Amino acid sequence: MSLGKYVEIEESLGVATLFLNRPQRLNAVNAELVDDLLAALETVEEMGARAIVLAGRGRAFCAGHDLKEDLSGETEAEATARLSRLQDVTRELRRLNVPVVAAVHGHAIGAGAEFAIACDLVVAARGTRFRFPEVSLGLSITNGATWLLPATVGALRAKQLVLFGDPLGADDALSMGLVNAVVDPDEVLKRAQEWALRLAGQPPAALAMTKRALSGACDNGLEAALRLEVEHALKTAHTGERV
Repeated sequence: MSLGKYVEIEESLGVATLFLNRPQRLNAVNAELVDDLLAALETVEEMGARAIVLAGRGRAFCAGHDLKEDLSGETEAEATARLSRLQDVTRELRRLNVPVVAAVHGHAIGAGAEFAIACDLVVAARGTRFRFPEVSLGLSITNGATWLLPATVGALRAKQLVLFGDPLGADDALSMGLVNAVVDPDEVLKRAQEWALRLAGQPPAALAMTKRALSGACDNGLEAALRLEVEHALKTAHTGERV
């Protein structure tokens, strides 16, 4: 089933697979995609899904913010609302009582990489490139990555990834702890769905409590990081450095 223009849902055996579906733009993030993704997460929760897979149609998982989107006339209040709405994706992925497995292929850039690390498990296709390019574009990172990335790979490696903004291959992402598994491209969705099916078979209350406990151990400072990210994004929007 399609939900809005940019997200599709498939359900089987208690596993809901959500596909970002803007392939002509490599699933780049705009306001409509964010709205559709948030609505899809709410829908599959109401459907009673026991586990979720987040994937992308076409040649990439998600190429990050759509830099062709014209935000030049945006007021500070509008920008704050847009950024907070984007961050709601991270909030929802962390809040859900069911586990979310990211199936990542092609490119996971900026917001796309941030969507992935907000999930509970990450399966990457061999050849995938992760990248956090915001600093090199005169922007600041969002979606809780200022908290989640150091928590995932450690502070020094997080700084290296963000300050340089260099692409990170799937095998290096695995050795760094950014992903859980690397598989051939034609196996990535299958592996993610297999993992989700295993998770869907776990006792739901214990699974939910364990996810909440494990996420909560590192999420206590997440809201503060999200607020600071919005503050920084508003400042960088007016520095004139954006390219």
